[in-house]
Amino acid sequence: MPQITAPARPGIYARGTETVDAILKAALAVLIDEGATCFTIRRIAARCDMKVGNVSYHFPRKEMLVQVLLDDLVDNYNQQLDQMVRKPGLSAEERLKLVIIFVLDDIGSKRTTHLFTELWALANHDPIIADRVRVFYERAHRLIGEYVAAINPALSDEDVQAVALFISATMEGSTPFLGHGKPWADRMPVYTALAVRSLVSLAQTVTSRDIASLTGPHITEFA
Repeated sequence: MPQITAPARPGIYARGTETVDAILKAALAVLIDEGATCFTIRRIAARCDMKVGNVSYHFPRKEMLVQVLLDDLVDNYNQQLDQMVRKPGLSAEERLKLVIIFVLDDIGSKRTTHLFTELWALANHDPIIADRVRVFYERAHRLIGEYVAAINPALSDEDVQAVALFISATMEGSTPFLGHGKPWADRMPVYTALAVRSLVSLAQTVTSRDIASLTGPHITEFA
């Protein structure tokens, strides 16, 4: 799959950083407020009151914009996780609980509900963006897997990955139902409490034998 690589923060020449920040802010606003269909270099240029050529000089392709936006999001999330989850003295169970609370609280915000819905819409039509979104979620799965492995060291690496993916999918799958402005958004606190209880318990108690027995040939019996 072809890759488009942009530096983490292009625009190192005079006024470049200020310009790039303005472009990224506009790109994020277009995705959140107007959606994937409006996510074009021309529309982003209009949003930040620049000429198209100025925007395309820094970001010739919108895929490069998505890459830097996601890199910025990772940095931002890491800073928040450092403050909330990676504090000294916490057990792995406590850290996993805090990750679940953090993710579901974030899903309830307008920015995250709209942003990731529109990123997936872009990914459905652009393999390069799809690859960048996949890499972003793989990072999230690794973080969750780190705590699952610490909680339940008897699990194999493959089973840790499976449990981490399940936990992540359970949380992210709540977006169309409980995200900002969604039909059951007011039930997010209850969902969060149930998710913490059930997902931490799953990480504590599931065994590789359980997973093997659940994924055998008989899984099609109920199809």
